Amino acid sequence: MIRTLLVLAALSLAPVPHATAAAVYDVRGGDSFTTSPVSGRCTVGFSVRGGYITTGRCGTPGATAVGHNGVAQGTVQGSTFPGGGGGWVRTNTSWRPRGLVNRHDGTFVTVRGGQAAPVGSAVCMAGAASGWRCGVIQARNITVNFPEGVLTGLIRTSICAAPGDLGAPLIANGQAQGILVGTGGGGCPSYFQPVNNVLAAYGLTLVTE
Repeated sequence: MIRTLLVLAALSLAPVPHATAAAVYDVRGGDSFTTSPVSGRCTVGFSVRGGYITTGRCGTPGATAVGHNGVAQGTVQGSTFPGGGGGWVRTNTSWRPRGLVNRHDGTFVTVRGGQAAPVGSAVCMAGAASGWRCGVIQARNITVNFPEGVLTGLIRTSICAAPGDLGAPLIANGQAQGILVGTGGGGCPSYFQPVNNVLAAYGLTLVTE
C-alpha cells in the first residue's frame, strides 16, 4: 500500500506538457504570394480587415493563396480584371493583417490612411520582384488598353516595375495610393488602380497602424 501511494504521488507531481501556440505571420504590403491553380508570383497590396487587396490579375475567386514563406494564407474572395474592383484575399488564422509596407531592406513603412496624393507627388512602390522603387505621379484618371480589356481611372507613375510586382502597393508619405495593375513597354511607366476604388468595390476597410 505504501509503495502504491508513493508511485501515485510521483505521478501527480509530473509536469503537464503545454500545447504549443500556432505561429501567426504578418500580412505586409510588398510581400510575395502565389495562388493555385493559377501560377505565377504576385505582390500583396495593402492589408484590410480580414485579409489584403491586390490586383484582379492575381487569382480567380476560390483560388488558394500561399504566402512568401510557403504557408497557406487563405482564399481569393473577389477578382475583377479588367474592371475597377481589383482583387482581395481573405486570410486564415495563420495570418494577421498589418498596416505595414515592406521596403525589402529590413525596414517597413507604416500605413496611416488612404488620402489621394496630387499629380507630381513623390511615391514609392514595394514590389516582390523589384523591391523598393520610387518616382512621381505623372497623371491620374488614365485609360489604358490591356490585352484583357480597357481600364479607366488609373494612376500613372514614373516607376519601373517587373514581372512578379503585380498587385504591389503604391504609397506616398504613409498614405496608400494604389495597387499595380500593369506597365508600359519595358516596365515603364507603371499603372495603378486607386486603392479607395478597390476598397469601395468590396466594402473593405484599410488596416492602419
